[in-house]
Amino acid sequence: MARAGLSTERLTTAGAELADEVGFDQVTVSALARRFDVKVASLYSHVRGSQDLRTRIALLALEEMADLAGEAVAGRAGREALAALGNVYRDYAREHPGRYTAAQLRLDPETAAASAGARHARLTRAILRGYALEEPDQTHAVRLLGSAFHGYVSLELGGGFSHSAPDTDTTWLRTLDALDALLRNWPAPAP
Repeated sequence: MARAGLSTERLTTAGAELADEVGFDQVTVSALARRFDVKVASLYSHVRGSQDLRTRIALLALEEMADLAGEAVAGRAGREALAALGNVYRDYAREHPGRYTAAQLRLDPETAAASAGARHARLTRAILRGYALEEPDQTHAVRLLGSAFHGYVSLELGGGFSHSAPDTDTTWLRTLDALDALLRNWPAPAP
C-alpha cells in the first residue's frame, strides 16, 4: 500500500527541488527517501528507480520551460521574440539550476517525442518564421540558437564570465543583438 501523501507528482516535484538545492547529479531515490524520512522501498510504488525519477524531473523541467517560453513569446516577433525566448532559458537556469540541468538529460526517442521538448522546437521555429529562413537553414538556426543559449547560460552559471568586464547582462544583450543580426542576414551556403 502506498504511503499516505506520497504520489509520483509529489516525488517528482520534491526531486526537482532537491536538484535545485544539491545538483541534478545528486538526485537519487535514496536521497529523496531521506528527504521524506521514509524507507527507499516505499518510493518504488511511485517511481521505478533513480533513472525513472531523473527522467520525470527532466520532463517536468521541459514542461515548465515550454510553458514559460510560450507565454513570453506570445504576440512578439523578430528580436523581441528572440530575446524573450533566450531570457526564459537564462532566467530558468538561474532560478532552477538543477532542473535546467535535468532538461538536458538525454531521453529515449519515444519519451523525447512525447515530451515538451517538441514544443521548444516549435516555438523556436515560430520565431524563425519572422526571419524568413527556409529548410535546411531553419534547422541550422534552431540548432544555433539552442547552442548559443545553452552555451552562454552554462558558462555564466559556471562562473566563466565573472573574471572580467563588461558585466554578463551587457554581454547577454549584445549576444542577442548579434544573433538577431545573423538571423536577418543569414549567409548563403558556400559553393
